[in-house]
Amino acid sequence: MNSIDRRTVLAGLGAAATGLVAACGKDAPETPALLSPTGSQVARVERKRSATGRVQGLTVTAAPATLDLGGGVLTKSWAFDGRVPGKEVRISAGDTLSAELSNQLPDGTTTSIHWHGISLRGDMDGVPPVTQDPVRSGSNFTYRFVADKPGTYFFHPHVGIEVDRALYAPLIIEDPREPLSYDDEWVVVLDDWLDGVTGTPDDVFAELSHGMSGMKMKNGGPRRSESSRHPSMAAPSSPSETSPSGDGAPTRFRLSGAASPLLGRDAGDVNYPYHLINGRVPTDPASYTGKPGSRVRLRIINAGADTAYRVALGGHKMTITHTDGFPVDHEEVDALLVAMGERYDVLVTLDDGVFPLVALAEGKDVSGMALVRTGSGALPDPAARPGELDGRTVTAGQLRASDGARLEAKEPDQVIRVKLTGSMGGYDWAINGKRFDMNDPTADPLLVQEGQRVQLDFINSSGMWHPMHLHGHTYQLGDGGPRKDTTIVLPRSKVSVVFDADNPGQWMLHCHNAYHSEAGMMALLAYGA
Repeated sequence: MNSIDRRTVLAGLGAAATGLVAACGKDAPETPALLSPTGSQVARVERKRSATGRVQGLTVTAAPATLDLGGGVLTKSWAFDGRVPGKEVRISAGDTLSAELSNQLPDGTTTSIHWHGISLRGDMDGVPPVTQDPVRSGSNFTYRFVADKPGTYFFHPHVGIEVDRALYAPLIIEDPREPLSYDDEWVVVLDDWLDGVTGTPDDVFAELSHGMSGMKMKNGGPRRSESSRHPSMAAPSSPSETSPSGDGAPTRFRLSGAASPLLGRDAGDVNYPYHLINGRVPTDPASYTGKPGSRVRLRIINAGADTAYRVALGGHKMTITHTDGFPVDHEEVDALLVAMGERYDVLVTLDDGVFPLVALAEGKDVSGMALVRTGSGALPDPAARPGELDGRTVTAGQLRASDGARLEAKEPDQVIRVKLTGSMGGYDWAINGKRFDMNDPTADPLLVQEGQRVQLDFINSSGMWHPMHLHGHTYQLGDGGPRKDTTIVLPRSKVSVVFDADNPGQWMLHCHNAYHSEAGMMALLAYGA
């Protein structure tokens, strides 16, 4: 529906980006007056942010690249600055980030940068055509904003399904008054990968758009891919290999039968040949070298498009300290579940030896692996599955916000129903039964007013889980739960979150499964004028 090609032609929709146009169609109701992402209210709030006065400048180049994923795997993709993940950006809370995006993508492809999880000024959020025109191929655009909230974040495009390439990088905002005590830290980026191996994300979306209702069943159950039969990484199938789905559509990329009790049932849609940790395959893993007894902070980011990961470090317990940038009451766990778009910070005290850090693709029976080295020892098998993966596994709903992060208790001024609808059969993902239309982005907004306490009731009427992400704000799960910007909503369930409408503008609310979002599970949450 919202293909990259269709988004490319939206550069002339600057009027729509102001949110002041009427909905299209003779019989459509007039769109309410919305605050512009470039309005005076946005500038007023930006001036109130706690700023150091320091400006941290950088250039990010989006361009084709040949990437070395390790183990002899070379693949052609699009990347930030020719690497995967892109180069880590690290600044201090209150600094102004001035980041120039240079778009060198081929074939007239437009792009943008969305600063995932950051509460920033609305016109810098990087969402064409809502907050800016798309950045044309051969052009530059500079994002400039105060980053006043410390935490673990990342950045990626918000055009089509470009996020399922190598266009992502960590953004770490350090706390100048860091309360945690630790010796070192390691940023760990998780990703599901197929671009340039079995096809492209555009190929995947084209196939998924046919739906899955006609897929053939084997032995009374859903068809499983070859790579899902083994915990190790299977060799990728040839891009020419297809299987009949019963409706005449190929099933080159679609994964059926991926199931997880943690995710309620269906774990994912896409058959990925590789799962990466810091851009490396398990047969040639990324590694961290430390000292026995040292205390290390792991900043874990799931930059994947369709895969939740269960993460564990063999032979170790982990203590969760933050999720989505905000502190929580410390919780010791064996493993944690990280959905697409989520981030977790954990502390580990390292033992002596060589240990596998494993990211199990939840429900898909394959995994990514990195190494932690503090001494001598045999290398773990690439298919290692440490017992911690079957130990105490915690999700965000079991955590509590730290005292300083918890919202003041009060009744909401407004409750907004956000019904998650659709099915794999029709691949008709939507919010409140309406698929988001990039040609009419301000139609049917979820309207809020500055200063309100807003409650969002996520009601998942579908048979799949959805990681729901809100731009420009953090919300609190339930009564005293963690502060987050992305949360898992299980099938046939309801999750209520609350936030303060303190960042005026126009903001996207969407599923962070890239393919669900692109199919239409997205809505505009906008401040009324």
